[in-house]
Amino acid sequence: MLRSLDIRDMLIIDRLSLEFGAGLNVLTGETGAGKSILLDSLGFVLGWRGRAELVRQGAEQGEVVAGFDLPEGHAARAVLDEHGIAAEDGELLLRRVNARDGRKTAWVNGSRVSGEVLRQLSDTLLELHGQHDDRGLLDIRGHRALLDAFAGAEPALAATRAAWRDLAAARRALRDAEAQVEAARAEEDFLRHAVSEFDKLDPRPGEEAELDARRRLMQGAERIREDVARALQAIGLDGAEGQMMDATRWLDDAADGAGDRLGPALDALGRAMVELGEAQAGVESCLDALSFDPRELEEAEERLFAIRALARKHGVLADDLAAFGADLRGKLDLLDTTEGNMGKLRAAEAEAQAAYAAAASALTALRRDAATRLDAAMAAELAPLKMERAVFATRLAEAGPSPEGVDEVAFEVATNPGAPSGPLNKIASGGELSRFLLALKVCLTGGDRSRTLIFDEIDRGVGGATADAVGRRLKALAAGGQVLVVTHSPQVAALGLHHWRVEKRVEDDATLSRVIPVAEADRVDEIARMLAGDTVTEAARGAARALLDAAA
Repeated sequence: MLRSLDIRDMLIIDRLSLEFGAGLNVLTGETGAGKSILLDSLGFVLGWRGRAELVRQGAEQGEVVAGFDLPEGHAARAVLDEHGIAAEDGELLLRRVNARDGRKTAWVNGSRVSGEVLRQLSDTLLELHGQHDDRGLLDIRGHRALLDAFAGAEPALAATRAAWRDLAAARRALRDAEAQVEAARAEEDFLRHAVSEFDKLDPRPGEEAELDARRRLMQGAERIREDVARALQAIGLDGAEGQMMDATRWLDDAADGAGDRLGPALDALGRAMVELGEAQAGVESCLDALSFDPRELEEAEERLFAIRALARKHGVLADDLAAFGADLRGKLDLLDTTEGNMGKLRAAEAEAQAAYAAAASALTALRRDAATRLDAAMAAELAPLKMERAVFATRLAEAGPSPEGVDEVAFEVATNPGAPSGPLNKIASGGELSRFLLALKVCLTGGDRSRTLIFDEIDRGVGGATADAVGRRLKALAAGGQVLVVTHSPQVAALGLHHWRVEKRVEDDATLSRVIPVAEADRVDEIARMLAGDTVTEAARGAARALLDAAA
């Protein structure tokens, strides 16, 4: 609920502080007195787009502060939480400053915010309606959402959106698979030939290095083997081994006569014989390794050259050939298993399509039922507004599938039986449009009283009993909530729970607007002025008293 509005140096307002209350709040005054300035200022602090120049002539900046009561569970609290702003003791304070150079600065509960945050809060705090309302009821793009809110269709709408997401995912999976298969088929001959080459060669990671090392070894093996063989001969029985065995035998024979003097030498020779034996074994092993068949060298070279040629052909490293071949086999396998996979994906898409169709159909049925109820409710509301012959119809037409279902929704009216129906803003006259909008708002609002509703001269073009009916609908709409009405109708003004008069005055050659609370004792004169004009007669006062008594 809008609790307060403070305006400083905006247009023709220098200083203004207003305190609003629950129920029906009415603002009256002469045409041009500045009632629209109040709405411009309120729209400014809420981030709405409006006049470019708002700062009062001669002032450096203009400022608007709006205070709202914010009960637990109010939708604005979610916006505050999203932006990390505390809701202080159930109060919400919006402040926005407009500098002379056009710069605008805003705060919410003392935290600096952007105009977009103000607009997000505005959607939860306040609605403005008038004859030229293009923010909601007259905008056909919003009619479907309004009907869904009336129908309580959020669960069905959520189910339809979820089904749409599932359908979109199934379609993407099918399209991606089809694209992969198409690309694979375009290179099927290449794949089959390439996989055949890989299968035949079957390269292993690290094999190129192994083959290269073996090839180099075999290429130098003859020269190396000759030297190794000489070394083995020098170590063997005909060489060092035989001589060491002779030396050991001779020393053994001499040991008895030499006492202990030859013991260390014999021990050393024993150790040397062991080391010599190990050396001999190593040389023999090397000599065996250097023995090869010339055909083995030829085969190693052929395989090495084949591996390197295949790597060059596909532009990969030799060690990556195995992985590359596995990837080619995977593409080929995709072709070979196409029918089974594609069949599953097509079945999944068909299942998702059926689920979406069922969800959208349920949503359409809910909307059609709600449309019937809304049309009946509108007929009941229009009769007291002296439009019992008018017809309101909620039209549903089939549209393309979307996350919101398959329906287009439009509110249409016919002002007289037999007359063609059409959009609200094209068929109804000014006074009729005002009443249609009021009736529609009453029907759509239901039990939701969380937002302040502002009606800007929505009673224009009506008078007498019709104006009284408009006022009583506004009063009923304000019950348990808050409605602000800018009005020229004395019948509507008489029904207000709170009343302000807007007037202009000239001070020091400057035109200023001010808003004066109308006390209960002064309401007779104000309503009489609305009835009679500048010259208030006793008859007008009597009529004003009658209106106030009837309102009470």
